[in-house]
Amino acid sequence: MRGVWFCEERDPNLNTNSVCLYYRWKNTCSLLVNKSMFPNSILGRPPFTPNHQQHNFFALSPTFYSHQQLIDAQFNFQNADLSRAVSLQQLTYGNVSPIPTSTSPLFRGRKRLSDEKNLPLDGKRQRFHSPHQEPAIVNHIVPLSGERRYSMPPLFHTHYVPDIVRCVPPFREIPILEPREITLPEAKDKLSQQILELFEACQQQVSDLKKKELCRTQLQREIQLLFPQSRLFLVGSSLNGFGTRSSDGDLCLVVKEEPCFFQVNQKTEARHILTLVHKHFCTRLSGYIERPQLIRAKVPIVKFRDKVSCVEFDLNVNNIVGIRNTFLLRTYAYLENRVRPLVLVIKKWASHHDINDASRGTLSSYSLVLMVLHYLQTLPEPILPSIQKIYPESFSPAIQLHLVHQAPCNVPPYLSKNESNLGDLLLGFLKYYATEFDWNNQMISVREAKAIPRPDGIEWRNKYICVEEPFDGTNTARAVHEKQKFDIIKDQFLKSWHRLKNKRDLNSILPLRAAILQR
Repeated sequence: MRGVWFCEERDPNLNTNSVCLYYRWKNTCSLLVNKSMFPNSILGRPPFTPNHQQHNFFALSPTFYSHQQLIDAQFNFQNADLSRAVSLQQLTYGNVSPIPTSTSPLFRGRKRLSDEKNLPLDGKRQRFHSPHQEPAIVNHIVPLSGERRYSMPPLFHTHYVPDIVRCVPPFREIPILEPREITLPEAKDKLSQQILELFEACQQQVSDLKKKELCRTQLQREIQLLFPQSRLFLVGSSLNGFGTRSSDGDLCLVVKEEPCFFQVNQKTEARHILTLVHKHFCTRLSGYIERPQLIRAKVPIVKFRDKVSCVEFDLNVNNIVGIRNTFLLRTYAYLENRVRPLVLVIKKWASHHDINDASRGTLSSYSLVLMVLHYLQTLPEPILPSIQKIYPESFSPAIQLHLVHQAPCNVPPYLSKNESNLGDLLLGFLKYYATEFDWNNQMISVREAKAIPRPDGIEWRNKYICVEEPFDGTNTARAVHEKQKFDIIKDQFLKSWHRLKNKRDLNSILPLRAAILQR
């Protein structure tokens, strides 16, 4: 077999099929990144030298390991038939026609191969049990009544490493977290009932998350052909607990994980990386991805639509803070049972009044969520604490990325003495930002659980709204840079507060039926 001749000395422990697998990978990794493009980054050295046939195949790069290590690192499929994995497959994705793979690497489709069902147990992906839950943080136990329940959706970040990159050490699997059952708050008044009705109709379903995770898995396999040590993370509202059925999917491409993680220049390296990804999407994935666009913004992204799930995606490079704050917000989302319904109705309200679009100079969804959390932290009887203060070790910026998903498991539910219903909390939120918060001198800080004085730095000068990012301390509301837009936002808070206070009907500030139809 030709693949065997890449080794000057063949290890007797290396079977022919394994060599064939690595040989096929070599033939399909067609993209090499030139050292001159990234003189100081990990991308400088191509995986193969031009005269690779004169060298030992497994000694070309420090990321390649000994023959036996490579065999042992086959994603824990110790008893699986490797010869079946070597045969090339056609990509099947939903009901879309498969993409020809005459020159493409092997792919696993959505459906498992029929004979894979007979694999031994240790050859299948296992579900790990959730860590033991600590007792609840008790401020004051409030009995929660009512029949409505919802579950904390599981995390689907299994980060499956495709067969084609087996010679790269596999990433540690992120286990699927068990759902945490949460009782919805009781709604005795009309306004609270309307808020719960909207929440139950529009909240993201587990099936929605599965569709996004399926697309993420397929895309990670493709991108790893360009950058074998990369990982693709699902971030933002899809995973933080505040998503709706119509939420877009946000993806973060980490080119290399810690301890070798490096910062990329968003104007040069990140833009070039996304240019390569965009070209790859256009040439190889047109069968199930449409309208891929490279947006050359301050933080460049690739926008595209998945034809199967009909979900719009935004893909960025190395926005590590976005991964960390996803799990911070997820913890807050399931810390108290009034948080998610309140955030959802406020996001719907802001979208209806055109003040929820950072690209048009108004508030991003992330800023809105932080504003809601801040309001709940600053009530005379707080509904939320600062979990970064209580659990600093669980939300430290030094935690490696493959461990950040564990943070929500380490924080028990928080039970507040505050018995306010959802209707009163919505009214209080509008009143707080319409009449009480000092926009000129204060900054919203979820990290500190209070309003703090504005910093004197350049980033904070001449900014109309200041919302502190909990991890890196930047201003998440910097998009609001025009006084006209700021006045529109303030005016909408004031008008909506007066209308809702007088009528106590959600339809007075947000047409309920239209919002439900939009999902």
